[in-house]
Amino acid sequence: MNLLAAARQEMIDHGFDPDFPKGTGEQIAQIRAHPARDGARDLRQLPWSSIDNDTSRDLDQCEWAERAAGGIRVRVAIADVDCAVNPGTPIDRHACQQTTTVYTGVKNFSMLPEELSTGLTSLNEDQDRYSIVVEFVAAEDGTVTQPAIYRALIRNHAQLAYNATGAWLDGQADPPAKIARSPELQAQLRLQNEAASHLCEARHKRGALDFDRVEAEPVFSNGDVRDLKIRRRNSATRLIEDFMIAANEAMAQTLSRAGSSSIRRVVKTPERWPRIVALAAGHGAKLPAQPDAAALNGFLKNLRETDGDHYQDVSLAIIKLLGPGEYVFARPNQQPGHFALAVLDYTHSTAPNRRFSDLVTQRLIKAVLDGKAAPYTDSELEAIAANCTQKEDAARKVERKMAKRLAAAALSHRIGEIFAGVITGVTPKGTFVRILNPPAEGILLHAKGVDVGDRVQVKLIQADPGRGYIDFVKS
Repeated sequence: MNLLAAARQEMIDHGFDPDFPKGTGEQIAQIRAHPARDGARDLRQLPWSSIDNDTSRDLDQCEWAERAAGGIRVRVAIADVDCAVNPGTPIDRHACQQTTTVYTGVKNFSMLPEELSTGLTSLNEDQDRYSIVVEFVAAEDGTVTQPAIYRALIRNHAQLAYNATGAWLDGQADPPAKIARSPELQAQLRLQNEAASHLCEARHKRGALDFDRVEAEPVFSNGDVRDLKIRRRNSATRLIEDFMIAANEAMAQTLSRAGSSSIRRVVKTPERWPRIVALAAGHGAKLPAQPDAAALNGFLKNLRETDGDHYQDVSLAIIKLLGPGEYVFARPNQQPGHFALAVLDYTHSTAPNRRFSDLVTQRLIKAVLDGKAAPYTDSELEAIAANCTQKEDAARKVERKMAKRLAAAALSHRIGEIFAGVITGVTPKGTFVRILNPPAEGILLHAKGVDVGDRVQVKLIQADPGRGYIDFVKS
């Protein structure tokens, strides 16, 4: 089947417009002809580097660190997309409506035109780019002090990838070529990893949840999906996660102190906590009756160390039971909180090429830096937050549907095989089961007496790429 055509139709069916509006080309030409001239600090001499997915071309952030009094000074440079995309322009209106880049496995439907998101506003290697820098000092105990936010002109000296960089940081492989030939870059990455470890340990002590997520990545051969490979977290992915969390906290706190309303990113207290308690009890652990992130993280950590065979499916079930994050409007000094991260002040600000909420936050912080009025009213922020949540949910549905099509294509030659799985959903539409190797989700037919988190052995009886159907029965 034509997977690209299917992806495009899924976008349309879920309320997205896969095409950019009239006037986009003219706007891009104008941006090229009149590049931004910002009164930014010149930090191009610092050895900035970026780490992202192996195939990423829309680079939103770079990092740099140095030892300082009280800990390690970290700087996170975030692409200044606002300096190129003005509010109310055709590209901005399209981004406001779409709100997110959608990743379908066969094509990335970008929120911004690729001439910007992978070009003029991407922090590409060996290119001068304007950015918003979030700076802080991470102490050995994970305390964050001396936060500062300012404009800067930077230059990415090394575009790196998670897999190779993480394998080197974890001592599992030799350094990739860029790292191998630069002792300065090696020292930089080790220092960044040290700072991230301090931040991570402190968050976990506060109760932040730590999941070793496993994701499926399609393997193509001559245009056909032949297999699914497993993509796991490593030290490089954790490093970036920890830096982005710290930067997002600093951004939210700065906006709050300045008296600015904002859009916050939250995961609310889980409604299905009793089921989480029951899952833990099934593995010999007792969780409190009321939701407690620290207690839950302690259970997950212990399970990972003592019963690795069950950890993956239990953590997957808990992720489902926690529910998705959402965007909410917050007035100054409101702290809606993020249950999974164990933080009170949290926004999204580090991916403005890919998320409209981040671009809005960038504009809010620039208004604060310039001492100007906020560029959005409270009612506008509230409407944007609601639309971002709605479109993120729609994007998940598109990505899940395409993931099922890709998985069905990869599994179509394995009908009749037996797989270990975990129940991930029980809904009026059916009972969903996720097999673990390769990671794929489908419907469990004739399912009775099972609930989220139950482990099952299933037999694959159908894999239909055209409809994205993967059907199992208990074996």
